[in-house]
Amino acid sequence: MKRLIVLILVLALVIPTGSILVTAQGDDPFEGMTPEELFPTAIDDQERQSAMEALLAANLPDARDRFEGQTLTIGVLASGTRGVISGAPYFWRNAFEAVTGAKLEIIEIPFEQMLTTLTVDFSTNQNTYDAIINASWFYGDYISNDWIIPIDDYIGAEGYPMWEPEKVAAPLQQLLKWGDSWYGVVNDGDTQMFYYRRDILEDPEWQAAYEEETGEPMPVPPQTWQQMLKVAQFFNGKDWNGDGDPDDGVSLHLKVGGQGFFHYMALSAPFSITPAEGGDPTAVTKYDNIYWFDPDDMTPVINSPGHVAALEFLQQLAATGSPSQFGWELGEAWDNFLNGNAVMLYSWGDVGSLAQDPNASTIKGKLGGSRILCSEDWYDRETGEFVHNAENSNCVGNLVGASWHGVISSASDVPDLAYYFLAMQAAPPILFWNVVYGWTGVDPSSTPHLFPPAGEASVDDYVAAGYDAGDVESYITGYGDNLFTFPTSQTYLRIPGTPEYWNILDIRLAEAMIGELSAQEALDEVASEWEDITDDIGRDYLLPIYQESIGYAPSE
Repeated sequence: MKRLIVLILVLALVIPTGSILVTAQGDDPFEGMTPEELFPTAIDDQERQSAMEALLAANLPDARDRFEGQTLTIGVLASGTRGVISGAPYFWRNAFEAVTGAKLEIIEIPFEQMLTTLTVDFSTNQNTYDAIINASWFYGDYISNDWIIPIDDYIGAEGYPMWEPEKVAAPLQQLLKWGDSWYGVVNDGDTQMFYYRRDILEDPEWQAAYEEETGEPMPVPPQTWQQMLKVAQFFNGKDWNGDGDPDDGVSLHLKVGGQGFFHYMALSAPFSITPAEGGDPTAVTKYDNIYWFDPDDMTPVINSPGHVAALEFLQQLAATGSPSQFGWELGEAWDNFLNGNAVMLYSWGDVGSLAQDPNASTIKGKLGGSRILCSEDWYDRETGEFVHNAENSNCVGNLVGASWHGVISSASDVPDLAYYFLAMQAAPPILFWNVVYGWTGVDPSSTPHLFPPAGEASVDDYVAAGYDAGDVESYITGYGDNLFTFPTSQTYLRIPGTPEYWNILDIRLAEAMIGELSAQEALDEVASEWEDITDDIGRDYLLPIYQESIGYAPSE
């Protein structure tokens, strides 16, 4: 990937005014260190050189006089030295150790075991971790138990890497905060968007074939889930990539424990959420902008007719892809799309950046992207009726995913060192590098990563870093639209027990997807088991936390 020193031209845009680049002269922490020594996990000289430019541009304060000899232990998602989320700490470890004189220990934790492992560690006072690159839904447990500390006093303090909290996209800021206090340092920013093969859907011959077969013009790109399903059904089983084998309409990852339940969340939102009437469509009422529980009594609404219809729809959509999807984890579904075997996919921003990497993709220059799709059909819980409106579909945004970011343990002996590391990862040049190099799993989160009017970046910024202009225009525009253009958005669940609730959802969804249960049966089971969790934790304890987390003010 031709991401050479030209990346420094982009990085220069995000260096704070008045900053002085660290140089290899005098007593600086990187004196005598080569890019090979600083970045041993880099795959080639191009990657090392661009990382070196980002490191110098970050202007990191020399902190050896404060941290020499200390050890920082962080917990990360188990993905390996070049894996999503865990890869970046490994990649920048030597640079961190050089500038601080400290040692960095990285402990990987499997996704499905992460909160259980951390809960046991915190509650038994093992205190293994000083910092955690954590999922956003852990906050309910963390805050209620005082397991992490606020970072307000660190932000902007002298002697630490500078980052820009005010430039984090407003919808994502809420995931780094609890109440008015900042607890998290920005890293990854997750929202699911829609991707498609631009070269295939824009091909006049395929458009003519679609219209001949279906009797209607092909929507390019689809704007609703219903349109997407028709396009996926048309392409599924056809050899549209010319390799002699039948190809897929869609690519999904649906394995239990592999984050597949997020597919259901993003898809089901416009089937089950209604915006509020009046001047503020985002207002949370008993019936509007409600996705998880009745806000008055914590009764699950996950088995309401809108949710059931969405799961039945997902079953139809999955039938337009490979049968192997039901055993695929995230990377396998991405690989199927990136290697040209599926015409559509909806997922996180990683796909947009990975599509530019010739080591991971064959579709550079062929990628299309747009915001997540709307639904022509949805259920109104207040009226108890379905609504159908193909001309004015229901559009609901999402922050689906982990939005992995760093927090500091309240039991840490080295909280200052922990903040230094997290702020280093959030320093604009380093964060931009992590976003550009998609293997890190770090997705756009802040205005320097997005296009106007939401952000400050330009197509040229990404082209200078090796991206195809057409690809990135679709990808970053779609990502920004996902964060800023929807009238309302799916609420994020951040209450104690969230991973337990989601694990049950994950298991029952998988049973429905492979035909062991109907959609209604699966979601009825989810609702019943959620009631048990709520009662075990304490309904009266959870209710005010849930209401606060979604912004619901109960009526007197």
